[in-house]
Amino acid sequence: MHQDIARVLIDEEVIEKRLDIIADRILEEFSGRQFVVIVILKGALVFTADVLRRMPIPLEIECINVASYHGETKSSGRVDFLDAKLPLVEGRSVLLIDDILDTGRTLVAVEEKLREQGAQMVKSCVLLSKDKERAAEVEADHVGFHIGDEFVVGYGLDYKGLYRNLPYIGILKSEIVEASR
Repeated sequence: MHQDIARVLIDEEVIEKRLDIIADRILEEFSGRQFVVIVILKGALVFTADVLRRMPIPLEIECINVASYHGETKSSGRVDFLDAKLPLVEGRSVLLIDDILDTGRTLVAVEEKLREQGAQMVKSCVLLSKDKERAAEVEADHVGFHIGDEFVVGYGLDYKGLYRNLPYIGILKSEIVEASR
Protein backbone atom coordinates (compact mmCIF):
# COMPACT_ATOMS: atom_id res chain seq x y z
CA MET A 1 0.00 0.00 0.00
CA HIS A 2 2.72 2.51 0.97
CA GLN A 3 4.55 1.70 -2.26
CA ASP A 4 1.58 3.16 -4.19
CA ILE A 5 2.20 6.64 -2.75
CA ALA A 6 4.25 9.08 -4.82
CA ARG A 7 4.79 11.38 -1.84
CA VAL A 8 3.50 12.07 1.62
CA LEU A 9 1.82 15.46 1.74
CA ILE A 10 1.02 15.60 5.48
CA ASP A 11 2.62 13.10 7.83
CA GLU A 12 1.07 11.44 10.86
CA GLU A 13 2.92 13.57 13.42
CA VAL A 14 1.78 16.83 11.84
CA ILE A 15 -1.81 15.58 11.71
CA GLU A 16 -1.71 14.60 15.40
CA LYS A 17 -0.55 18.07 16.46
CA ARG A 18 -3.20 19.79 14.36
CA LEU A 19 -6.00 17.68 15.85
CA ASP A 20 -5.37 19.21 19.29
CA ILE A 21 -5.70 22.72 17.87
CA ILE A 22 -8.89 21.94 15.94
CA ALA A 23 -10.55 20.29 18.96
CA ASP A 24 -9.69 23.28 21.18
CA ARG A 25 -11.09 25.76 18.65
CA ILE A 26 -14.33 23.81 18.25
CA LEU A 27 -14.78 23.56 22.02
CA GLU A 28 -14.20 27.30 22.30
CA GLU A 29 -16.75 28.07 19.58
CA PHE A 30 -19.42 25.82 21.11
CA SER A 31 -18.54 26.77 24.69
CA GLY A 32 -21.47 26.21 27.05
CA ARG A 33 -23.66 24.92 24.23
CA GLN A 34 -24.74 21.35 23.59
CA PHE A 35 -24.31 20.28 20.00
CA VAL A 36 -24.69 17.26 17.79
CA VAL A 37 -21.83 16.14 15.56
CA ILE A 38 -22.83 14.99 12.08
CA VAL A 39 -20.17 13.07 10.18
CA ILE A 40 -20.23 12.80 6.40
CA LEU A 41 -19.31 9.20 5.62
CA LYS A 42 -17.05 7.57 4.74
CA GLY A 43 -14.15 9.94 4.25
CA ALA A 44 -14.48 11.90 7.49
CA LEU A 45 -14.65 8.84 9.73
CA VAL A 46 -10.97 8.62 10.73
CA PHE A 47 -10.56 12.38 11.19
CA THR A 48 -13.77 12.64 13.21
CA ALA A 49 -12.85 9.80 15.55
CA ASP A 50 -9.47 11.32 16.29
CA VAL A 51 -10.66 14.90 16.78
CA LEU A 52 -13.68 13.95 18.93
CA ARG A 53 -11.53 11.87 21.30
CA ARG A 54 -9.85 15.16 22.18
CA MET A 55 -13.14 16.68 23.37
CA PRO A 56 -13.85 15.75 27.01
CA ILE A 57 -17.57 16.54 26.83
CA PRO A 58 -20.68 14.43 26.21
CA LEU A 59 -21.39 14.37 22.48
CA GLU A 60 -24.13 12.96 20.31
CA ILE A 61 -22.68 11.67 17.05
CA GLU A 62 -24.72 11.00 13.90
CA CYS A 63 -23.61 9.94 10.44
CA ILE A 64 -24.91 10.65 6.97
CA ASN A 65 -23.92 9.07 3.70
CA VAL A 66 -23.33 11.50 0.85
CA ALA A 67 -21.51 10.82 -2.42
CA SER A 68 -20.03 13.20 -4.97
CA TYR A 69 -16.87 11.51 -6.29
CA HIS A 70 -18.43 8.18 -7.32
CA GLY A 71 -15.04 6.38 -7.50
CA GLU A 72 -13.24 8.98 -9.60
CA THR A 73 -10.45 11.48 -8.85
CA LYS A 74 -12.69 14.49 -9.53
CA SER A 75 -16.10 15.39 -8.18
CA SER A 76 -18.97 14.29 -10.40
CA GLY A 77 -20.69 17.65 -9.84
CA ARG A 78 -23.64 15.82 -8.33
CA VAL A 79 -24.30 15.39 -4.59
CA ASP A 80 -26.31 12.27 -3.75
CA PHE A 81 -27.85 11.77 -0.30
CA LEU A 82 -27.67 8.01 0.21
CA ASP A 83 -29.69 7.84 3.45
CA ALA A 84 -33.48 7.83 3.52
CA LYS A 85 -33.58 10.46 6.26
CA LEU A 86 -31.31 12.89 8.08
CA PRO A 87 -30.66 12.97 11.83
CA LEU A 88 -33.09 15.08 13.88
CA VAL A 89 -31.59 18.57 14.21
CA GLU A 90 -34.58 20.85 14.75
CA GLY A 91 -33.63 23.60 17.20
CA ARG A 92 -30.15 22.18 17.69
CA SER A 93 -26.60 23.36 17.16
CA VAL A 94 -24.70 21.18 14.69
CA LEU A 95 -21.04 20.56 13.97
CA LEU A 96 -20.80 19.10 10.46
CA ILE A 97 -17.54 17.24 9.76
CA ASP A 98 -16.28 16.30 6.31
CA ASP A 99 -12.98 15.06 4.97
CA ILE A 100 -12.26 17.56 2.20
CA LEU A 101 -13.63 20.83 0.88
CA ASP A 102 -13.12 20.68 -2.87
CA THR A 103 -15.90 22.01 -5.12
CA GLY A 104 -17.98 23.05 -2.11
CA ARG A 105 -21.10 21.34 -3.43
CA THR A 106 -21.27 18.69 -0.71
CA LEU A 107 -20.83 21.10 2.18
CA VAL A 108 -23.40 23.54 0.76
CA ALA A 109 -25.93 20.78 0.02
CA VAL A 110 -25.66 19.21 3.48
CA GLU A 111 -25.72 22.56 5.30
CA GLU A 112 -28.84 23.56 3.34
CA LYS A 113 -30.58 20.27 4.20
CA LEU A 114 -29.75 20.68 7.90
CA ARG A 115 -31.08 24.24 7.92
CA GLU A 116 -34.24 23.07 6.11
CA GLN A 117 -34.62 20.50 8.90
CA GLY A 118 -34.56 23.34 11.46
CA ALA A 119 -30.98 23.34 12.74
CA GLN A 120 -30.46 26.40 14.92
CA MET A 121 -26.78 26.73 14.01
CA VAL A 122 -24.55 24.79 11.62
CA LYS A 123 -20.76 25.05 11.82
CA SER A 124 -18.47 23.05 9.59
CA CYS A 125 -15.11 21.39 10.05
CA VAL A 126 -13.01 19.78 7.34
CA LEU A 127 -9.70 17.97 7.48
CA LEU A 128 -8.57 19.47 4.17
CA SER A 129 -9.52 22.51 2.15
CA LYS A 130 -8.27 22.73 -1.42
CA ASP A 131 -6.98 26.14 -2.43
CA LYS A 132 -8.98 26.53 -5.62
CA GLU A 133 -12.00 28.23 -7.09
CA ARG A 134 -15.11 26.41 -5.93
CA ALA A 135 -18.31 25.59 -7.80
CA ALA A 136 -20.23 26.67 -4.69
CA GLU A 137 -19.32 29.68 -2.61
CA VAL A 138 -18.46 28.23 0.80
CA GLU A 139 -15.62 28.03 3.30
CA ALA A 140 -15.43 25.76 6.32
CA ASP A 141 -15.48 27.26 9.80
CA HIS A 142 -12.66 24.97 10.94
CA VAL A 143 -9.94 23.65 8.63
CA GLY A 144 -7.21 21.16 9.42
CA PHE A 145 -4.96 21.90 6.45
CA HIS A 146 -5.04 23.91 3.24
CA ILE A 147 -3.69 21.99 0.27
CA GLY A 148 -3.23 22.54 -3.44
CA ASP A 149 -5.61 21.17 -6.04
CA GLU A 150 -4.25 17.61 -5.92
CA PHE A 151 -6.03 14.29 -5.51
CA VAL A 152 -5.09 12.89 -2.11
CA VAL A 153 -5.63 9.65 -0.21
CA GLY A 154 -5.10 8.42 3.32
CA TYR A 155 -6.37 9.29 6.75
CA GLY A 156 -9.91 8.50 5.66
CA LEU A 157 -9.71 9.66 2.04
CA ASP A 158 -9.87 6.96 -0.60
CA TYR A 159 -9.38 6.06 -4.20
CA LYS A 160 -11.98 3.49 -5.30
CA GLY A 161 -12.52 2.51 -1.67
CA LEU A 162 -8.83 1.91 -0.89
CA TYR A 163 -6.12 3.74 1.08
CA ARG A 164 -8.42 5.16 3.81
CA ASN A 165 -6.33 3.38 6.45
CA LEU A 166 -3.05 5.15 5.66
CA PRO A 167 -1.94 7.10 8.75
CA TYR A 168 -0.91 10.08 6.61
CA ILE A 169 -2.21 12.05 3.63
CA GLY A 170 -0.45 11.28 0.41
CA ILE A 171 -0.59 11.50 -3.34
CA LEU A 172 -0.99 8.32 -5.36
CA LYS A 173 1.50 7.44 -8.05
CA SER A 174 0.01 8.33 -11.42
CA GLU A 175 0.51 4.78 -12.70
CA ILE A 176 -1.79 3.46 -9.95
CA VAL A 177 -4.57 5.78 -11.08
CA GLU A 178 -3.95 5.00 -14.76
CA ALA A 179 -3.85 1.23 -14.17
CA SER A 180 -7.24 1.21 -12.48
CA ARG A 181 -9.08 3.12 -15.22
